[in-house]
Amino acid sequence: MDLSQLAAGQTTIETSFKAVVDLVSDDEVEGEPEVRPEPGTEALEADEDEDDNDYESGSDVSGEVWETESLFEDALEEVGDGELIGGDDVCTLEEAREYRRLLRDSGPAVFCKSTVEAEKVTAKKLITAFGIKPPAFLEGAPDIAYYSLLSMALSRELSKRSKLPSYNTIDDVVALLNKCNNIIVLTGAGISTSLGIPDFRSKDVGLYAKLEHHGLSDPQEVFDITLFKEDPSIFYSVARDILPTTSRFTPTHAFIKLLQDKGKLLTNYSQNIDNIEGVAGVKPEKLIQCHGSFATASCTKCGAQVAGEAIFPDIRAGLIPRCKRCVQYLRAAAAPAAMKRKRSANGSEPKKRKKAEYEDSSSEEGGDDEYDLPEAGVMKPDITFFGEALPDTFHDRLTQHDKDIVDLVIVIGTSLKVAPVSEVVPFLPAHIPQIYISREPVKHVNFDVDMLGDCDVVIAELCRRAGWELEHEMIPKGQKVDVQLVEEFESRWKMVEVKKEGEKALE
Repeated sequence: MDLSQLAAGQTTIETSFKAVVDLVSDDEVEGEPEVRPEPGTEALEADEDEDDNDYESGSDVSGEVWETESLFEDALEEVGDGELIGGDDVCTLEEAREYRRLLRDSGPAVFCKSTVEAEKVTAKKLITAFGIKPPAFLEGAPDIAYYSLLSMALSRELSKRSKLPSYNTIDDVVALLNKCNNIIVLTGAGISTSLGIPDFRSKDVGLYAKLEHHGLSDPQEVFDITLFKEDPSIFYSVARDILPTTSRFTPTHAFIKLLQDKGKLLTNYSQNIDNIEGVAGVKPEKLIQCHGSFATASCTKCGAQVAGEAIFPDIRAGLIPRCKRCVQYLRAAAAPAAMKRKRSANGSEPKKRKKAEYEDSSSEEGGDDEYDLPEAGVMKPDITFFGEALPDTFHDRLTQHDKDIVDLVIVIGTSLKVAPVSEVVPFLPAHIPQIYISREPVKHVNFDVDMLGDCDVVIAELCRRAGWELEHEMIPKGQKVDVQLVEEFESRWKMVEVKKEGEKALE
């Protein structure tokens, strides 16, 4: 498995990917497909220019290359440990664990010599030990075609943090909660779904799935800053679906506030834009809204900032909100010239002509709309679109404050697939315990304890075991939770609310 073989395998893969893209697109693919860096492979402490690139949410790659990358990422994520049942081309779970141990003990060079080069296992089979399903478009290709996938699989595995062996049970997590006083809580859309707020990526019910009918090549284009500047109506046609409409918050939000009240919350890094953490009472100095929020809105022309609620009526009405300061400025600037043109020869004031129709959100403000004003700036919620840099507060807080004092990390309701938030966990010191709470496990991060289930149910059970009072209307009195160890795992738990007979269990 020398470099020439690796290059040959890479060429085969790129050719195969291009062939797949040609099947799904009538346009010719321009350029070779890029492979995005896996989480943890790029340090957050880079120079200023690199930071700007790392923290931008968007990319200039073409739709075709994006499609190629998506196919590639799908291939890297298709095999879970539960699917490792053995066979000619699939490792057993026991084999996979042994290969992973061997890789870390011996390093990639010795590992490859003792496995593939020694012809003890094919590269096609070996990649399944690291979570990669042999892609259909490589079926029938020589084993060398899988070398590039194997190389990437090994790189990804070695970049993963090793699980801490001393933390495995729910009670271990409870002990950590009681012991630790500088807890980072990283939250995603999963903590708000119990309020009826859609997440983004869930199949069929996520916001992106609902946006497919708009005919965009990628639903994420709704949040593309370039597209917003060209045509803000696309975003505002769907903005009402993600607009915060409630003053309620979930038990999980209440838990974060409880950590704050107990003096245990270091920082809540939230990927959510609904600002419910603020509604729950999490203090601004304890909250980093990584992707911004609807709490404020700014003019794209003059930069004027207002409370987000000021533009909510326009959003709910399907209008494009306009900047009131721009409108006032333009009216004031246009009025003298307009009045001068309209004066009669003897200097008398002419009668006002009929009010012109001004079709934007400022038309209801009244005033001198009879003057033909230039268009006022569009108001944009201060959420971070793809193509915009994240706030400096994210990077500064993480690298200059939290990294050196954090003593526990809890990740709740996020798949950790979106950079740069996905980089937080691997960036933090590896000896700090890391806990994961969500409905489904993630495959690209080794957490110390996984608790799978509805976030609110898991949180309520943790607080009950810790002896903490978490009173919330959404937590049933006398709630009971069934806790089961997931088969073949020593630290992955399934937690389901036990419902009364005739009621549906909340999973």
